[in-house]
Amino acid sequence: MFAYNREKALAYAREWAMKRNPAYLNFDNLGGDCTNFASQCLYAGSGVMNPTQIYGWYYYSSSKRTASWTGVPYLYNFLTGNKGVGPFAQEVDASAVEPGDIIQLGRADGTFYHSPVIVAISDDEIYVAAHTFDAYMRPLSTYEYDQARYLHILGVRNW
Repeated sequence: MFAYNREKALAYAREWAMKRNPAYLNFDNLGGDCTNFASQCLYAGSGVMNPTQIYGWYYYSSSKRTASWTGVPYLYNFLTGNKGVGPFAQEVDASAVEPGDIIQLGRADGTFYHSPVIVAISDDEIYVAAHTFDAYMRPLSTYEYDQARYLHILGVRNW
């Protein structure tokens, strides 16, 4: 196990929040690009994907990827349940997150639909970067949502 490199994840978020990395398909017109962008940031900070078919976390091409790379609930399931290679996370309270962690926003019915990346915390305000509705240093308080879950990246496994 090794540490998640938050600085690399944040540098990636800063570089690509307002544009698209041509190495990845833009999912804006295919349900949204937010979790794709969050996964790219996570990959920048972890340096390793989980190649396990179906339940892993990888992107090799638009047709060779896991649902967890681009789907909000699948990323949550991967990060909180991952016992193998790649990043892993724990759901925590808002007070326990750090820049480089992921927030998922949801509706009252329990459906989560957005995965912004935390890029800063200042004066009790969380600032995020996101795709689909591109943002960098957007205050979380400017979003409308019914609930949020906070995913604190605990580390990365490479075995």
